[in-house]
Amino acid sequence: MKTGIIQQHNTADIQDNRQRLAESIRSLAKQGAELIVLQELHNSLYFCQTENVDLFDLAETIPGPSTDFFGALARELQVVIVTSLFERRAPGLYHNTAVVLEKDGSIAGKYRKMHIPDDPAYYEKFYFTPGDLGFHPIQTSVGRLGVLVCWDQWYPEAARLMALQGADMLIYPTAIGYESSDTPDEQERQRMAWQTVQRGHAVANGLPVVTVNRTGHEPDPSKQTNGIQFWGTSFVAGPQGELLYEAPRDSETTAIIDVNLQRSEQVRRWWPFLRDRRIDHYDDIIKRFID
Repeated sequence: MKTGIIQQHNTADIQDNRQRLAESIRSLAKQGAELIVLQELHNSLYFCQTENVDLFDLAETIPGPSTDFFGALARELQVVIVTSLFERRAPGLYHNTAVVLEKDGSIAGKYRKMHIPDDPAYYEKFYFTPGDLGFHPIQTSVGRLGVLVCWDQWYPEAARLMALQGADMLIYPTAIGYESSDTPDEQERQRMAWQTVQRGHAVANGLPVVTVNRTGHEPDPSKQTNGIQFWGTSFVAGPQGELLYEAPRDSETTAIIDVNLQRSEQVRRWWPFLRDRRIDHYDDIIKRFID
């Protein structure tokens, strides 16, 4: 399947961000992309660097303006698009939500981010209620998409539950970068750990992984930190963790990667991890910690 990715540097101009995404989507579709994946919270700056109640005004309903906008593109171009939106579910109730748009422009399904971080410059617990839709792949005309979001990518349980329900690939819209006070060595350890754990999900589940991060520097409005330098490095890994594509760290890019979904079947025959799971001895996994 020809899978398109868009790694973009966002600004405070939401309309410009969306228009540039639309241009990239059109370009990828013209090149034959069947599935196009966007980065986390792609319409705006990454607003979670501060806690500001006025920023809830960025949220929108689903369906709403963005699903209408990207749905129209999906319908016109006959592509499946994975979007990432700030969802206003009800007054005072908001989610970080991925929405998959089918080729006819309809909403194929959505996923609300389950694991919500709370770190300096990533104050997501202030904005997002943890997801309540569970871990379920979304059926589309191009396959069953195991869509998760950013912080979810550190959790093998999330990837496994998607795999056990027949996901054809794992997809992670992402917004992650460097803390400026960390040393270059520490920054590199973090970036490599981020990629390594996701390639591990590919291996453990015999599935391709598509991860799309943003790039560029975004300032901290409070000026308490030096802002976030997003590390780009969007990538696609095959079902043995092999890198099929890796984007640069510090520049915008679009790419089409031909992902062979049939390869997962063969890899799982060689490495039958699902067959050999000891499900009769995993009860303790649902405990917070085993004392």
